[in-house]
Parts: sequence; C-alpha cells; structure tokens
Amino acid sequence: MYFLRRNRVDNNDILIRLRYAMDIKDSDMIEIFKLGGITITKEGVRRLLTKPQADISPSGEQKAIDDKDRDICNDFTLESFLNGYIIFKRGKQESKTGEPEKQLFMVKDHRSVNNVLLKKVKIALSLTGEDMLDIFKSVGINLSNGELSALLRREGQRNYKECQDRYIRNFLKGLAIRYR
Repeated sequence: MYFLRRNRVDNNDILIRLRYAMDIKDSDMIEIFKLGGITITKEGVRRLLTKPQADISPSGEQKAIDDKDRDICNDFTLESFLNGYIIFKRGKQESKTGEPEKQLFMVKDHRSVNNVLLKKVKIALSLTGEDMLDIFKSVGINLSNGELSALLRREGQRNYKECQDRYIRNFLKGLAIRYR
C-alpha cells in the first residue's frame, strides 16, 4: 500500500528527476547502482522509476493505492546510487596509506536525505558553490552563500540547516535546465 502525500518528494521521485535532469540511460543506471554496491536488473530499474498511480476521489482528495508494479527506493538504495554516481562521473578514488576510510553512507534518517543529495550531486558533477547558486537562481530561488553552506553542512554541525523538499525539487529542475 502506498500513500501519496501532496508536495512530498520521495526517494523514487528524486531518482526519477535526477535521471531525467542528467539524461541517464537504463544501462548507465545499472552500472551506477553496481558501482554503488547494488546489483540491479533493467526490470529493477524500471520498477524503481515507475511513478505511483493516483486515485483521486471526486472531492479532489488523493487516496491510498496498491501499486504492485513499483519498488520503493529506500534511503540506503538512493545513497548507494549517489555513491555510484560519484564514481561513475569522477572515477574511483584510491585511499592514501595511513588515511582512514571515508564514510560512504551519511543518511541517518529520512530528514537528512535532501542534504546528502545536494552534497553528493555537488561532488559528482564537480560543482562549485557559485555553480549551485546559479542553478538555484535559474529556477527563481535566491540563496545566499551562508544559506547554501548551511544546507551542505554535516548534520549536527553548528549552523546546519535541514534541506526542504522545495529546494530539492527546484535544484533538480535547475539541473535539467543546465544539463539538458
């Protein structure tokens, strides 16, 4: 059973929007998941990228539906994809001797998914802060350097700010404008 929430961006929606914005093919999606440590088939990718079916009552209210043709993308799956996307775009980074292994998984709970997405897409595409501000500006969101810095901080750090869904929707829309 899947419940639709108005204006809520779920992980499947993020994956769909990112794929569209960066024009990623099915074969590349499979490779990216593999680089992130997940083996998935073309059918599995299709099931993750299937949009939910809406059942809207005459009063305009959205109801729960049973969607058997759709797999839910959990936080681990999305972050594995983002880790694979970094490797896909930039290559595998060799760890230096004596240096501790970097933490690959940063999502602690669903509230931090949006912040992690911004950070990992920034790394994968080698974006500067100015590039990110320009992407936001292209869709009418005017952020200051300080606001962007707060969104890119690690959860628990001073001045950390939780990234809202509207920022993610607009950032992914801005990526589509910039890269398509």
